[in-house]
Amino acid sequence: MDELPQNWTYPLIQPKLIEKYLQIEKQSYSRIQLAAKQTIEYIKKIIKPGMNLLEIRKFCEEKLLELGADSFWYWDVGAFVFAGDETTVSVSGKQYVTSDRGIGNNDIITIDLSPQVGNIWGDYARTIIVENGMVVENIGLIENPEWKSGLQMEEKLHAELLRFATKETTFEKLYYHMNEFIVENGFVNLDFMGNLGHSIVKTKGDRIYIEKENKTKIADVKYFTFEPHIAFPDSKYGYKKENIYYFDEAGLIEL
Repeated sequence: MDELPQNWTYPLIQPKLIEKYLQIEKQSYSRIQLAAKQTIEYIKKIIKPGMNLLEIRKFCEEKLLELGADSFWYWDVGAFVFAGDETTVSVSGKQYVTSDRGIGNNDIITIDLSPQVGNIWGDYARTIIVENGMVVENIGLIENPEWKSGLQMEEKLHAELLRFATKETTFEKLYYHMNEFIVENGFVNLDFMGNLGHSIVKTKGDRIYIEKENKTKIADVKYFTFEPHIAFPDSKYGYKKENIYYFDEAGLIEL
């Protein structure tokens, strides 16, 4: 064939198909991340003193499956749950064992969720405060000043990410800036690898991290997590807040 037929539209169709695919993919990521967010809201309503961490993990994993997850991408664990002085523990999912400790009348709990559907991941973590036997929803109402400061710092870190990060920012640059920001504010980074998050991919081993020597731009991955795990120096309490972020035309936004 010397020339293309008059009705040849492949070059026009291809970008539209790609755009449609990306739109559908984004909806899939949004749905599974929403399932994680709803699971945290659900568990906050049922956590009470005396409940143990194994129960909390079970309730979270069951809720994730009910809300559309079909499995858990991080070492088959849907909910990494720590409480009290365990909240400073940073360990690979491969070594993680849920303790059977019970929740106290005044306690701090971190929950990190890793649902997936197909090979679409969610990744979401929150720190939950229990005081006088009740979950405290509003950071400003937390009575324990150390816990309040820790959660306020997590808010500050995520606000700083949105202020600082551009499409030209590399993972390494973000690593150095955020670790300096953590130290300047009187905290330490507890992560066992020293990093602050990772790209969202289809296979666990393909992740790249917010770490030194990673020259990739954060805008060159579709989605990435920001999950600083922090504490005051020498404190027995740790704090974690994790969201997934991505760039659109307007800049960096939370999924």
